[in-house]
Amino acid sequence: MKKNYVFILAIFGALFSANAQMIDEQFETYNLGDMSDQNPAVWSSSSGDPLTDNALQVVEGGNVGQAGYISPSTGQDALLVLGNHSTGVAILFFDVFIPAGSSGYFNIQGETETNGSTGYEGAGDGGNGIYNSGNLYFNQDGAAPGVFIDDTTGETGNYPEDEWFAMEIYFNLFSFKYEIVIDGDMVNLSPVPFQADNVLGGIHFFAADGNHNLYIDNVVFGFPIAANDDFSAANFSVYPNPVKDILKIKSTTSIDVIQVYDVLGKLILSSHPETITPAIDMSALNAGAYFVNVTIGNASKTVQIIK
Repeated sequence: MKKNYVFILAIFGALFSANAQMIDEQFETYNLGDMSDQNPAVWSSSSGDPLTDNALQVVEGGNVGQAGYISPSTGQDALLVLGNHSTGVAILFFDVFIPAGSSGYFNIQGETETNGSTGYEGAGDGGNGIYNSGNLYFNQDGAAPGVFIDDTTGETGNYPEDEWFAMEIYFNLFSFKYEIVIDGDMVNLSPVPFQADNVLGGIHFFAADGNHNLYIDNVVFGFPIAANDDFSAANFSVYPNPVKDILKIKSTTSIDVIQVYDVLGKLILSSHPETITPAIDMSALNAGAYFVNVTIGNASKTVQIIK
């Protein structure tokens, strides 16, 4: 069953910064068949010419409504355009369906660029791509059914075949790192640094082999916390991360407010420590990702924490 992210977007709406790109992609409003120029601001191709690249197909997918589809065809080279962000804390949600025995593939792209002929966004380096992650495979080479692997770190996670499952990717655009979660289980034990540049440009969905069959739906992207980087690393730190029980904060200036949010933007904890070395008891919280917002005077900073 597909996870409904509409309610997530509704909760995030009040928290997103005014200039942050928001994507809520359900596929139900599109015509079946070639996506081409139905929504090139969100779905383009590596070349920036989705009209000729046959970048994404809209199909009746996974037995539940319409979905986007990347087939085994080598002509499928879709780019989910995320907007070239270089600061803040962003989250990308999407659902995935992979038939039994089939494979899937995507990667995280750095800065994208505009195709001068079409006016549409394409991959950087003249369409060749700027790779901020390594290869991200489902069932690599058809040899590992139900196994996802981040080729950069060698870390793996499990996913169900013939069922919709939830993907979440957390982007810390202050430290330029990402973390991947599948159906609530962390794949990356620690954040993975961007490999090429300090920009989040898009997600590249590509048919890596003839065994590829990847359906995607319910794509939600945005910045759940209005994050900034007002504090320098020289006078502010949050540790340990990941945290087991007690999260410690150290500052050269007395901290006024600490707020902890979950990934839905819900306020979980709040305190007014008025000290330079406060501590937060997170022992009662479930494992997962959280956002800790610290305010000193008129300045604030949001840090992603993994428990």
